[in-house]
Amino acid sequence: MTEVPDNPVEDVYRFTVPAEVMSEVTGVEDGQVTVQGNFGPGRSWTEFNADGDANRVATIGPLEPGLYYYQYAVRTAPDEEAVAFRNPETDREVTSQPNLTTLFVPGPGAEWLADVDGGGEFATLEYGRGAGSEALVWTPPGYDPDRAEPYPALYLLQDEGQSHREWAELGRLKQILDNLVLDGDAEPMVVVMADSDGLSVKHDLTKELVPAAEEAFHVSSQPCDRAIAGIGRGAELALETLTAATGTFTGVGSFSGGFDERISHGKARQINDRTDLIRVYGGNVTDPAYDDVVALEAKLTAAGVEFQSDGSNPAFGGTWETWQAGLHDFAQRLFRPAGDGGPSAGHLPFTAREVPAPGTTPTPWIDENGVVTFEAGPEFADASRVTVWGNFGPAGSWPRTPMTRQDDGSWRLTMPLEGGSYYYKFEVEGVDQKDPGNPTSVFSEPAWSTFTVAGDTLRGRYTAEVPADERGEVSVMSYTSTAGEQERSAYVWTPPDYDADRAEPYPVFYLQHGGGQTWTDWLEVGHVDRILDNHYRQGTMVPMVVVMANGNGVDFPTEMTTRIAPTAEERYNVSADPRLRALAGLSMGSGHTLSTLWAHPGEFAYIGAMSAFGSPPAGTDVDAVNAGTELLRVYSGDRQDFTYVPTLNLIAAMESRGIEHEFAPIIAGPHSWDVWQKSLIDFLPRLFTADS
Repeated sequence: MTEVPDNPVEDVYRFTVPAEVMSEVTGVEDGQVTVQGNFGPGRSWTEFNADGDANRVATIGPLEPGLYYYQYAVRTAPDEEAVAFRNPETDREVTSQPNLTTLFVPGPGAEWLADVDGGGEFATLEYGRGAGSEALVWTPPGYDPDRAEPYPALYLLQDEGQSHREWAELGRLKQILDNLVLDGDAEPMVVVMADSDGLSVKHDLTKELVPAAEEAFHVSSQPCDRAIAGIGRGAELALETLTAATGTFTGVGSFSGGFDERISHGKARQINDRTDLIRVYGGNVTDPAYDDVVALEAKLTAAGVEFQSDGSNPAFGGTWETWQAGLHDFAQRLFRPAGDGGPSAGHLPFTAREVPAPGTTPTPWIDENGVVTFEAGPEFADASRVTVWGNFGPAGSWPRTPMTRQDDGSWRLTMPLEGGSYYYKFEVEGVDQKDPGNPTSVFSEPAWSTFTVAGDTLRGRYTAEVPADERGEVSVMSYTSTAGEQERSAYVWTPPDYDADRAEPYPVFYLQHGGGQTWTDWLEVGHVDRILDNHYRQGTMVPMVVVMANGNGVDFPTEMTTRIAPTAEERYNVSADPRLRALAGLSMGSGHTLSTLWAHPGEFAYIGAMSAFGSPPAGTDVDAVNAGTELLRVYSGDRQDFTYVPTLNLIAAMESRGIEHEFAPIIAGPHSWDVWQKSLIDFLPRLFTADS
């Protein structure tokens, strides 16, 4: 069962399968259940853990509008093969992959994939091939078998391993063409979806399928009214018609396809004379057929064949999202006067790519389009399963994405990522492993590595490095802790033009980490220095000093007021005026922040709590808190953040006690750095802006 939970962020979905259903369907009594589906970047196949006792549940989202497909799987041990299954409470929707269930998420940008009233109809067509074969046929809205003018026809072929019904089940063909035809953006046509497995162009296609369709449906027998297209193997067959049955189809579309046969210049002239449209489609470099598409375009160009390139779809690889968009574009060009033959908006040229040889470059490898390639070396050649665990899922969630074994025993995974900072580790048969090819490190999590992708997103803009001469300086401050009088360290960021002798001391912001973390995490994982550099460069924050200390294992209000702050005031030119002091933290750090506020009201005028919990103690001086606090702002992720409900309880408690505060809009995402970075980006411009 898939349901939308009560959640302040739309399009967050809860996937639920009862444990007893799992055991009945698979015969497995217990094990780790996952939801596997196209939820990863660029709709790559990835998996999320589904946990629980009576019900196994995974919460995923927000999901961008579009079609998703997924299955459940159970694994009794990390190195065991997973057993895939479908919850029988859901309808079977994918003929060739009976474990799959589909989920359509409506919304902006996916209107062309949505159901519409008054659409066309499906029918089946049986035709020759010995014992007979079946094709699925879509007839357009208002189809009239007695219309004076017969309909043009598009023949669609699937790839190897697919069913001819997948153009409807995963390709959303009906919805795409219903919308186009009803809006007048495509000619009413009949679409024949046939099984391309073992199909021959000269016999099965031209002498059996096409005549059967023309006899059973009111479609034209004129070549100018016929088009053909396909995916992969189906694309190869469609292209074969250019040489083996030239002129039989005057519109040809290739989706993630290649072509091995030679095309002579003489044949090219014949093709050009008898074909109105040849258009090439494909995904980004994650499309397994990408190199084949590059070679195809080179072959057509060298032979002199006139064709159009839709360009490489930068958002998706060899997935149904690419082919859906291709069909949407191709159908609008058929049986109409030629229009603009250029690529779709934002698509990139198909160009030969350079892939580093295994072990020759630091990892991950990031190309100029934000496509990231991870590599695990041949030291894992004997492993049965290697995945990348990282914050690559919707809203910064952490799926496990399978890597693919290479011929030399190494493993690779390539996916497109939007701009932002990322952290990840390898899991080799369930055991955490650091990427040895990535020189970054995280002190509190030795298996983690980090990297950043440039891009015009909020996190992409604020985690990008600014020019070296415009960066603030990060130094280490030692101080004596109340924890056994041991020496501890804190990172301190000072602005680019910091002046230790300035007459007016700088405002100071004390920023705390969470549980299981330490003083290095805001820098090593949160990239706080880059966020500060970018805010400062844009002039969107007051010049300040930021101190990130170790909050582990101490009475934090005492540690903060008697050790951390006094040391910072001694070593740096920062103010001791409460109006020029701020304190914030994430998770455990938010608890430290709020406990300091309740114990020492008025000592820090600006307070930020991210993924917060806890309530004001009974003895809290509410009047002193309100009088001494310029800003108390609380942040939270959505229901995927395990402190979401505690945060709501905190807000309710402050409201009931009359404590003045702001509750920032919920940020989509779990208990994660994506949420905390966005919180900090929002919080910084609000500091030290009140009249002093």
